[in-house]
Formats: sequence, structure tokens, C-alpha cells
Amino acid sequence: MKQWYESLFENYAHKYDKECYVHGTIGECDFIEEEIARDKSLKIIDIGCGTGRHSIELAKRGYRIIGIDLSGSQLKRAREKAKEQGVKVDFQKHDARTLPFKDEFDLAIMLCEGGFSLMETDEMNFEILKNATKSLKNNGKFIFTTLNGLFPLFHSVREFYESAGKEGGSVCKSISFDLMAFRDHNRVEFEDDAGNKKVLECNERYYVPSEITWLLHSLGYKKIEIFGAKLGAYSRKDKLSPEDFEMLVIAEK
Repeated sequence: MKQWYESLFENYAHKYDKECYVHGTIGECDFIEEEIARDKSLKIIDIGCGTGRHSIELAKRGYRIIGIDLSGSQLKRAREKAKEQGVKVDFQKHDARTLPFKDEFDLAIMLCEGGFSLMETDEMNFEILKNATKSLKNNGKFIFTTLNGLFPLFHSVREFYESAGKEGGSVCKSISFDLMAFRDHNRVEFEDDAGNKKVLECNERYYVPSEITWLLHSLGYKKIEIFGAKLGAYSRKDKLSPEDFEMLVIAEK
């Protein structure tokens, strides 16, 4: 049986590119460049690349990058966009829980819930972190975003999704938050690229900073920093707070 994140992205590439949360690419890539001191010799992996927005933008800027995703439909659109924009990106279909790479990359990015936090168990989410880490060289860097567990302690996740739904194509309904598991449960209503109306029962895991720090320490990272993640404007100046829906994690081996 397919999981919700597999069904969602079966035929949702064009509509996905119109969602409100995918429009911060330029600023996010500016930040990534700063973090690697604009070193074009570095090799990058984009985990959960979707339709390739970060991969393509970084390739345009001269970086060597591989984009991986579980969805064939998203990857097909990514390849089309790369061709349209005149860049070459190696897009590959892989499950982030079982990546075939070992000690290959200087930087791994996993942005906008690129797999991590979508899985149905904590163990599966940890496998994604583990495989991303395995893909990195000994002194590699890992930059990712994930849902901030501090947010639902102070705010209504339902109200947040309802306000965000007005801006994008998909709409979240019947939203509840499970404090014992730190998961939100919601029903997503959307129309796919063929015009078919679909309804999916979804759930995502939120993480508090101490969990992320512990998980990454257990994987051997020496330096772990966590910030607030502002769409299209990542910055080390943004101290994480309960106002941030997402957190930005920067870890170095």
C-alpha cells in the first residue's frame, strides 16, 4: 500500500511548482553558497529534490550536484526544467532511506521537508538522516530544514495550515496535533496535474531542537547549529523561536 507522500507526488509536479512554500529558491541558494564559501569544486547531493528547484539553481551557479527523489513524476519535471533552463543535473530515483552513496559528497541539502519528517515512523526518519550522513565525506556538511516542535506548543497548527492553504493549491482540513507523538494529522485536498481531485490522509513528525541535536550527535556530527527557517531568507542571525514553523539545521562531521 502506498504511503500518502507517494500518492501525493504521483502526478503533482506542475501544481507543486505553484505552491506558496516553493518560492524561496534564490534566497535559499544564496545562503547555501555562503555556507560553502562559494567553492565550486565541492560535490553536492540534494535529497528529496522534488522538481529540482534547488538543484537547478545551484547548477546554474556552477556547482556539481545530484538530485534524488522517490517520485518519478517529480523527477521527470525536474529533468524537463533543467533542459529548459540549459543546465545539466544528474537526477536519480532513490529512496532516501536506502541511498547507494558512501563518502561521496561534500555537502548534503534536504530542504522543505525533503523526505525527513514525512515518514510514518521515527525509525524511518532516522534512516534518512543516517543515509544522508553515509553519503557525506568525513568533513562533510549537512544542511536541512524540518518542522519545529516548539511551534505547536505555543500555536495552533490548524490555524497555521488554514491561513497557508489560502495561498497555495492544496488545502489541509481536519487538522489535529498529537502531543504524545509530536505528529500532526490532516486531510489534504488537492487537484493533480491531470485535473483529478484527490483527498489524502497525511501526517508529519515535528522535532524539538534537543531531539535533532541528539540524533545528529549519535551519527557522529561534531558541530550542530539550529536556527529559525524563514522562507527564502535563511540566516544564521535568526535564533530559533516558537514563532518559527520550520527550523534550519547545519551540521558538520
